[in-house]
Amino acid sequence: MIIVLAGTSDARKLALCIQQAGYDVLATVVTEHAADQLRASGLAVHLGRLTSEQLAELIRVKKAKAVVDASHPFAEEASKNAMQAAAEAGVPYIRYERQAAHVAYERVTFVDSYEEAAELAAKKQGVIMLTTGSKTLSIFAKKLLGLPNTRVIARMLPRKDNMEKCEELKFPQENIVAMQGPFTKELDKALFQHFGVTLLITKESGKVGFVDEKIAAAQELGIETIVIRRPSIQYGTVYSQFSDVVKALQQIVPLSIHS
Repeated sequence: MIIVLAGTSDARKLALCIQQAGYDVLATVVTEHAADQLRASGLAVHLGRLTSEQLAELIRVKKAKAVVDASHPFAEEASKNAMQAAAEAGVPYIRYERQAAHVAYERVTFVDSYEEAAELAAKKQGVIMLTTGSKTLSIFAKKLLGLPNTRVIARMLPRKDNMEKCEELKFPQENIVAMQGPFTKELDKALFQHFGVTLLITKESGKVGFVDEKIAAAQELGIETIVIRRPSIQYGTVYSQFSDVVKALQQIVPLSIHS
């Protein structure tokens, strides 16, 4: 049994790839939507957030032989919990990290935190589009909502809890874009033009996170962009190709002894 942290689309594909290589796989996710997608693909699922202690116990109960952390690049807590749980349970930890996007747009400013992005945006003002998700929305709301000459557009997944958060933070309805990707460059451009966006804020979530498309759209329209760098975590063993993850598993957990 291999436990895979699998909350993203590429993580689900990796979990399937590992299963197709001959391993039993248990994928862990935190939303019912992700769980449904995994089950529809024929994967066993554990639904719900796990502390390091809970994950370590799950590893022991399932007699898992390794943990593959394919969580989102910005899911810092999940990765730290996975590393700690694997160490506690005495099993190997493997990190799958989606490839970073190559950014070559001269109007991009890189920052190291959401707070830094919000501070910089507050100085620039204008029509600001956030594509940073809902978890950190309060950081931007605190700094940007109510500023003169500033309109903040929040783009996020069309989930009830996200809409409730927007209501709680007093985001006007007309400033909410609730959409599920993938987003093409053309769609991004259309949204930027529709709202008259002058500043884009996004995360370096990798090619699979459609950062390339967002920045290409911003570049064509001459829109200034703030990109939040990935958290700096010492993962140890890291791979960015599915085949390399499978090869690593085959070396440390030969199929002849896995269960």
